[in-house]
Amino acid sequence: MERIASIMYLYEGQQEEYKKRHDELWPEMEQALKEHGASNYSIFLDPATDILFAYLEVADKATYDKISKTEICQKWWAYMAPIMKSNEDNSPVSKDLVQVFYLA
Repeated sequence: MERIASIMYLYEGQQEEYKKRHDELWPEMEQALKEHGASNYSIFLDPATDILFAYLEVADKATYDKISKTEICQKWWAYMAPIMKSNEDNSPVSKDLVQVFYLA
């Protein structure tokens, strides 16, 4: 199992909307995440900075990375783009984090 962590950035005033959209995660998006090997997926918010910290585990990163090519993922990105910093393809602007410690 590979652990992945990253940070993303909300636009100011979008904290409640971001949470609402994830509370109502589309079943098709949840299914795609699971089909691409995602598990133990959590997103945390620093309310003072609007920075999101995402953590998930994947069985195989190459398989997980293919989710970005799916229609449902691209639709989700377009849905989320108005409330968070996004790239030209609507994917969230994110920074991958490097693990420096792990306690099993």
